[in-house]
Amino acid sequence: MVERIVATEKALTLINELETKHGAIMFVQSAGCCDGSAPMCYRQGDFYIGSRDLLIGTVGNAPYYMHQSHYTYWQHTQLILDVVEGMGAAFSLESTEGIAFHIHSRVFSDEERAELPTL
Repeated sequence: MVERIVATEKALTLINELETKHGAIMFVQSAGCCDGSAPMCYRQGDFYIGSRDLLIGTVGNAPYYMHQSHYTYWQHTQLILDVVEGMGAAFSLESTEGIAFHIHSRVFSDEERAELPTL
């Protein structure tokens, strides 16, 4: 089955480390400017999910939400959560680690797109 969001091994390792340190976590990719368009990692419950935030999948055990308006631009792609060196989003849990979650993407094939459930 095709997934809207997947994660690299490096991202899954960091997710496990953050869960060990902070407990259950979640990801939010809003439609805001600056940090808002980056994947933000929070402890579950530390960010209010709004009525226009869509659950697009999970990475590890962590739910991944994206604002509906932002999803409009990304709906034709599979998101690939990765980790890069450097400072990322200031409020994201990994920001003190000198690394940042980062999104890569690839376009779904017509066959894959037909398999995706509607959000």
